[in-house]
Amino acid sequence: MSGIRVMLADDHTILRQGIRAILEAHADIQVIGEASDGRETVTKALALKPDVILMDIAMPSMTGLEATRQIKQQSPQTKILILTMHENEEYILQILQSGGSGYVLKRAAASELVHAIRAVYQGDFFLHPAITKALVSDYLKRVQSGQEVTSYDRLTDREREILKLIAEGNTNKEIAELLSLSIKTVEAHRVHIMEKLGLHSRVDLVKYAIRTGLIDIHS
Repeated sequence: MSGIRVMLADDHTILRQGIRAILEAHADIQVIGEASDGRETVTKALALKPDVILMDIAMPSMTGLEATRQIKQQSPQTKILILTMHENEEYILQILQSGGSGYVLKRAAASELVHAIRAVYQGDFFLHPAITKALVSDYLKRVQSGQEVTSYDRLTDREREILKLIAEGNTNKEIAELLSLSIKTVEAHRVHIMEKLGLHSRVDLVKYAIRTGLIDIHS
């Protein structure tokens, strides 16, 4: 049957079997292959050409990050979702820099794993909302220190206020309630903010943060 063709890469057989059982319960997902180490993952990925690879970050013979880099160089259309125990900026930026489309924590619920696979298949990044908050917060710190002034100066007072609330982790609905605005108005402001900063989606925000060094992964 057709659907999202997924490959599993993890050196723990029991974990792969568990994930396979979870994914195969969904009609739109098809597990087409498995690999137990980094080199095998690269070889099978290039042969099978899956839509999405669920990749463990720590595997024998080659790390998941290196395997990701090699696969993306030869098969850029393949989406790679990293499976990891780590949730910190350094790991996440390394994942994105290697060509990964995001990450799922090993402690995540089955529903989150399925949602993540569907999201990256559609071309989105899958990141925890806290990471988006961290990216915006670091942007604001650079503004306050005198960096990124030109783009920040393009924002109106209201847009700066909304940007601050976004950085604090508020949803559009929460921002609307705090500022006595409609949700549609907040959404419009958010679009204008992204456009003025040259960022048109969360994906662009992440790419921009990496490209311009908004976050120092060595700090």
